[in-house]
Amino acid sequence: MSAAREDAQDDRYTWPRPPVGGWTADDLDRLPDLPPHTELIDGSLVFMSPQADFHMATLRLLEHGLVACAPKDLYIVREMTIRLDRRNRPEPDLMVVPRSARKTRRQTWYDPEVLLLAVEITSPDSEERDREVKPLKYARAGIPHYWRVEHINDAPVVYVYELDPASRTYAVTGIHHKQLKLDRPFAIDIDLTADV
Repeated sequence: MSAAREDAQDDRYTWPRPPVGGWTADDLDRLPDLPPHTELIDGSLVFMSPQADFHMATLRLLEHGLVACAPKDLYIVREMTIRLDRRNRPEPDLMVVPRSARKTRRQTWYDPEVLLLAVEITSPDSEERDREVKPLKYARAGIPHYWRVEHINDAPVVYVYELDPASRTYAVTGIHHKQLKLDRPFAIDIDLTADV
């Protein structure tokens, strides 16, 4: 009996085979034909599954809200990775960085030291990464603010975390259901019920 999937990809496609020791952060820029939004977690490639409308709509809502609220010296980033270390290059759904962190138009990643905020919108396939793996890695890298967005009762709920610099762990500072109103990392007021 064959273990091949019935809906297998075109036979001409060859899946990347990891080198001994796993992939490195630099490999993401060199590997040909990787699917969009491929991440590197602990030396392994993580491919994103197709996203639901909730994910796209929530991403758009938060991105527009952050752009409207952010001071002019800050830049809202999507679809780029953070180079945490040699074996980890995750891609948050959104990031906030200083405009000065934008070095070149060919830039494909940011150093964690420049991030003010990382945002992850959970999907069924990313719950464990977004709830456990990524927050731990982001906190250890010193990223001061982290938001995890959950899909609850067909609406976004934003869990807001702030870094305790002594322990390099996150503490929850709020859970926001209808309105996201914060004064850190800058003044933010986003209607989570808005339809964008």
